[in-house]
Order: sequence, then structure tokens, then C-alpha cells
Amino acid sequence: MLVGIPAVAHAQQNQTSETPPAIATQGPKPAATTPLPTEEIVASIHRGIDYLIGSQRKNGAWGSAESKRYYGITAPLPGAHNAFRTAVTSLAIVALVEASETLEGDRLRSAQAALEKSQAWLLEHGKKLRRAAPDLYGQRRDSETHRRTFTLYNVWGHAYAIQAIAALHHRAEGKPELQTQLILALEYQVDRLRRCAFLNGGWGYYDMVARTKTPTGSPISFTTATVLIALQEAAELEVEFPQELTQKALDSILRQRSPDFTYAYGEYLRFYPRKGINRPAGSLGRSQVCNLAMRIYGDTQVTDEVLKTWLNRLVARNGWLSMSRKRHIPGQSPHFADFSVAGYFFYYGHYYAAKCIEELPKPEQPFFQDHLANIIVPLQEKDGSWWDYLLYDYHQAAGTSMAISTLVRTLHD
Repeated sequence: MLVGIPAVAHAQQNQTSETPPAIATQGPKPAATTPLPTEEIVASIHRGIDYLIGSQRKNGAWGSAESKRYYGITAPLPGAHNAFRTAVTSLAIVALVEASETLEGDRLRSAQAALEKSQAWLLEHGKKLRRAAPDLYGQRRDSETHRRTFTLYNVWGHAYAIQAIAALHHRAEGKPELQTQLILALEYQVDRLRRCAFLNGGWGYYDMVARTKTPTGSPISFTTATVLIALQEAAELEVEFPQELTQKALDSILRQRSPDFTYAYGEYLRFYPRKGINRPAGSLGRSQVCNLAMRIYGDTQVTDEVLKTWLNRLVARNGWLSMSRKRHIPGQSPHFADFSVAGYFFYYGHYYAAKCIEELPKPEQPFFQDHLANIIVPLQEKDGSWWDYLLYDYHQAAGTSMAISTLVRTLHD
């Protein structure tokens, strides 16, 4: 059965009402902001596109493990870097496709050439992405016993590869042979996500429990939501995914949702609802993607008012995400900032916020579009990139791609 709204009609089976609790629509309400001129937003998008074109590697991909900096994140070879490179390349593909309507002349031709190279890379190398080998994690110095984990960064690569392939498939209209190739590539990515679905539903990027073929660790709310959104795009191209796994993933997100529509970081934290990371400030970068996933799968509790409440909160409380942006303390967790907000949530959170705006009635979109544009455009670096969290040589392409896709959605129709 195809994944999609008909396949998950019971997404609300654990809910007692089709309307959200009152607390889900309470929060700050920022005033309107002065809209940026359209030409300024488009110019910013173009500088970002120029950065992507200029930073593309000769083989057509973006990003690498090459770096002289220190990073406090485990990345077992080669699987982790295959995952990072696939995810970042896929995000860049999506950004180039989505921004193409704003391009013309030499810039358009260069962007199309970059897309051709990256498409060839994804078709050749995307099928090589799979789970990494087990990695030593949390070694105790006073013991010879090691706690092992499976690193599952590949789920990010699969999810964003699906979105890239879907974008390329639409771009390949009128080219049936290429579209067939892309569908085969899409089926591979979807099947890998089927294999990596966690035992109790959803997806995460570490398995620290039994480390079995079917992952037994804690599903992560925003990872699960990211995958579900990608699978919906696969469904639109008639690529199948098991309904029972979709339902288990939705149930996992519901178990992690509080009445105010904050979402726990992962199921392992859902019994600590007042822990900083699970409170509204800590959930700013997760509530957008989780709300969007639940809504497109038919959850009627995610109303327009809920979306607007969390978009308003993102604008009014943006400092909680900003305070960890571009900050890195060697040897410390990425979650060192207040409310345990990690830097990598910044452009990710705004990317899915922009997608949430698209769910609103047209007359209500400009208010939030204007705010997002005013947040993103001033943060562009001198070289045209955006980035929020140091990650080997992947962070600039990742941040730039998400920022471009966000800004494209801030342009008024």
C-alpha cells in the first residue's frame, strides 16, 4: 500500500478530540515586520546559488571529510561521510531546482550544469549509501568493557535523497528513460528506510540498545518527521512503503508530543516533559517539522492556528535558536546552549517553518514570509553561504541549501 494520507487514516487513534488543547494555540504574537524588497531577497538567493555552483566538487557532489578543524561528533568511516555527502548533495540539488525560476542567463546555465553533474553523482553513488559499521561510543577509562552503538546517519542521506530524486523526476518531464532511472534510485532509498525503521516505530541516528538488524534504540522525533515528509514525496511518485511502519512512526511522534505541541527530542526523553530540551524554547527547531509531518498525514489537531502559533513563537523567540548558531566548544556536546539547543537546528528549523507557511491560506502567508526573509537574508556570509554548525566540510553547503529553499518560499506570489 502506498504511504500517504489514506494509508494513515488512524493517525489520531490515541487522541480524544479533533481539536488541539487550548494551550497549543497560546504564545507570543510578534508585530508585522517591514517586508524586504523582492529584488533584495532574489539577490540573496542568487549569491547563495553562486556559492553552491562555485563549491561543487569535480565529481558533482558537495562536501567532504577534509578539514583541519576539530569536531566533537562521532563519524565512523566510511559510512558516516557517505551519509553526510549524500544528504548535503541532495539538499543542494533541491535548492538549485527550487531556485531555478529566479535564474536566467549565465547563472541559469551554470546552475543547470551543476544539476546535471550532481544528478549523475546521485544516480551512481546514492545506491552505495547504507548503515555504517558499529562504533565505539562512551568508552569508560576504568573498564575494559565498551558500550557499542550503531551509527545510523544514513537515514538523513536516504530522506534527503528522496526529496532530491523527486525534484529531479519533475525536472525530467518528457525524458522517460531518465525518469525510470530516477524511480529505481528512489525505490532503493525507500527500501533502505524500511530496513532502518526502529522496532518501536520511527527512525533515529543511533542504536545504543541491542544493536540488532532492526534498530532497537530510541526513535528521534524530528528524524522520524523528516523521513515521513520525504516518504510522502515518494508516495506521490507511486513508490510503496509499508503502511504498518508508517503508522508506527506516526504513533512514535504522537507519544513524544506534549499538549502545547512541543516534541521531545527522542522517546528516551518523553517522560521528562519539563526538561529544558523538551520545553518550547528547546523544541523551536523540532515543532515545525513534527507539526508538518503530522498534518500532511491527516492529523486534524495540527490546525492552522497551531501552525501559526509555532511560527509566531519561532519569530518571537528566535534568539533561543540563534544563541547556538556558529558556536562550537571543542569537547562539549552540541547541546551546550540554554535549553540544550544545538546549532544545527537553526537553518533546519527555518527550512521546515517555510514549508509550514505553505500549509496556511494564501492571505495569511505574507506575514510569516516577511519575518523569515528578515531573519535569513542578514545572516548570509560574505562568500554567499550560510552555516550554523561546524561539520567537517559539509556545513556551508547544507546551510546554504536550506537557506535558499527557505528564501524561495518567502517570495510572495
